[in-house]
Amino acid sequence: MTSCYICGGEKFIRRPGKVRDNASLEVMECTDCGLVFLSAFSHIKEGFYENSGMHDGTIDITNWIRETSCDDERRFNYLRRELENRSVLDFGCGNGGFLLKAKEAAKQADGLEPENALKMYFQTNALNVYSKIDDIADKYDLITLFHVLEHLPDPRSMLVRVSELLERNGQIIVEVPNAKDALLTLYNCEPFTNFTYWSCHLFLFTKETLIRLGEQAGLKIDYVEQVQRYPISNHLYWLSKGKPGGHFEWNFIDSTELNAAYEKQLSNIGVCDTIIAGFSKYD
Repeated sequence: MTSCYICGGEKFIRRPGKVRDNASLEVMECTDCGLVFLSAFSHIKEGFYENSGMHDGTIDITNWIRETSCDDERRFNYLRRELENRSVLDFGCGNGGFLLKAKEAAKQADGLEPENALKMYFQTNALNVYSKIDDIADKYDLITLFHVLEHLPDPRSMLVRVSELLERNGQIIVEVPNAKDALLTLYNCEPFTNFTYWSCHLFLFTKETLIRLGEQAGLKIDYVEQVQRYPISNHLYWLSKGKPGGHFEWNFIDSTELNAAYEKQLSNIGVCDTIIAGFSKYD
């Protein structure tokens, strides 16, 4: 990439850390706007996502559902009121965990997921999931993109395309990893750095670059918030053991009150692990 995708700047620095599954790639940061991106996208070949490239070609659906269950519950609770008696499209719905919950409240709940290996699973669970955006004729009150934009070589164009599926007064909810994650920038945890920089994470956004992306897609910014997906037990485990899984192995540390207070403090300094934004179309 010769110029920044967001601001067009041409001055980059190399971020510390290694891309865990592709030693030929480097992690770059624009010195003008702070966008973080991989030095090349050419490894994402045609059919990569369709053929389970994110999962090294095979899927352990049981373990995947276990790993995402907390996120599915959090997202459903966060959007429960907005879902009631409305139509929702979960773009990049993965294993459909959020979609199954959304069906409880929504008037209509559809998904979009290109991964071929999941088609039978969706059928078994009576989920209406499209493989391609061009196959979708309906319009929706709410469209969610949970950890999707960072995987796309051209997220701006996809936001424009997604916005065409919005009903009037509809909203797009975007969730992405935060390039200022505390483990990356505050604690400088090298094992986490080498874990989170992944060849499938083509971009990492900050609050500022996500806002600019939405504006460039012609969308109105309704809100931008920070959320801490992983509790303090996870951070302590990373810092002590240098590997993930602390929210399972050390969950005795966690409490609702402690994790809420920790999230608030991280949010105050802008280093939560996740950014959530609401976008809508101008009237």
